[in-house]
Amino acid sequence: MGEMARRRAWLIAWLCLLPAGLAAGEETQGADEVLSQADRIAELERTVQVLSEELARTRVEVAVPEDTLTSAWGFGPAASKVYGRDRGLSIGGYGEGFYTNYVADRGHGAGETLDRADMLRAVLYTGYRFNESIVFNAEIEFEHATTEATKSSGGGSVSVEFAALDFFWRPELNFRTGLVLLPVGFLNLMHEPPFYYGVNRPDVERVLIPSTWRENGAGIFGRLGETVQYTAYAVNGMNARGFSSSGIRGGRQNGNRALAEDLAFVGRVDWTPMPELLLGASVYAGESGQNQRVSLTAGGTTELPSAPTVLWEAHGQYESHGLHLRGLFTMTHIGDAGSLTQDLLASSEPGFSGAVAEGLLGGYGEVAYDVLPLLFPDTERFLAPFYRFEWYDTQWNMPSGFSANRSREIMVNTVGIQFEPIPNVVLKLDYRNRSAKEGQIPDEVNLGFGYAF
Repeated sequence: MGEMARRRAWLIAWLCLLPAGLAAGEETQGADEVLSQADRIAELERTVQVLSEELARTRVEVAVPEDTLTSAWGFGPAASKVYGRDRGLSIGGYGEGFYTNYVADRGHGAGETLDRADMLRAVLYTGYRFNESIVFNAEIEFEHATTEATKSSGGGSVSVEFAALDFFWRPELNFRTGLVLLPVGFLNLMHEPPFYYGVNRPDVERVLIPSTWRENGAGIFGRLGETVQYTAYAVNGMNARGFSSSGIRGGRQNGNRALAEDLAFVGRVDWTPMPELLLGASVYAGESGQNQRVSLTAGGTTELPSAPTVLWEAHGQYESHGLHLRGLFTMTHIGDAGSLTQDLLASSEPGFSGAVAEGLLGGYGEVAYDVLPLLFPDTERFLAPFYRFEWYDTQWNMPSGFSANRSREIMVNTVGIQFEPIPNVVLKLDYRNRSAKEGQIPDEVNLGFGYAF
């Protein structure tokens, strides 16, 4: 066979095999395309699954409250939510409302004090964890349902109860600055309705310890070992122009363009030798005159005395197997009380009456017991009768030349019952008897509800 013939034979054979090769290539390419498309579909399905799980988790975290809220760094359980997050926004809150029926007491006509129903508070906690070291936490409170006055009462208010930045360094030493809650007593830090007994907060922690008490300041906090927790702040001092025969409550500045000529120190230590037992104490000390001058009704002005103010309290609590025991004792000393009273009486200070005492004294004790486990051992509901006794006197020790107003010495007996269908919701009923050394105060039947999330 010649060369030309051989080339012709190879060409014919190649042309015959070409269609088969093209067909095989098309089949391989088609199979690769089908496989690639299947991979893309599988990847999309995995992405949709991840997004669905994340959306469901976020919806539960935002919309559904936890079964059990946990306190952190001395705050109430709902106020502590941000500390449990790894990063980002936290929203919580609480609210409470009540109905009070005033009962005739020792000749006091029931018609002289009209019954009331009030949506007392609706509160939002907003927190943000920027990273593991920096946390912002705040409480915004709406009181009495509206800021508008009605025919029944004056308007309510909207307030920032606290707003602070925390800088975490180590468990033993951390830093906080902003509008801070003063770490004094039980209720000033932990005042969410499901976590204290009675429709009303204890009088001792409203009158002697002026809860809710907050001031602008900065300080440190931390935990020493497993059993000791402490807090210490420097804050702006109180304003003595607000002191009166009823106590120091009117001297709070609440972060509102607070005078800061005088500063104060406040510190607290809590010890938990066992999980069921808490023992602690706190002290507040600082001058309250703020270098102010007041106008005199006779003409001219005078500078208020420095009015050094020292408040201390000791507290204890035991909780185990449904039993709750709590006690608190507090005392306040006001220096220059006589001079302060004379200056305020001689001035045109609106609303001032009586005399500022040198010493204020009081305390309370309470006991409660959850009875439902006795009847239903596996129940998660809570039903506790309770009793609280209080005594306080805002005119306990008077400056020379002034006599005490005995209507300011008050004893309070409160008995009631508290029901929690779930840990975050509470229904309350109590009877409160308040009696003064002089004068009459009507008894009260109180119905209330509260929630936290």
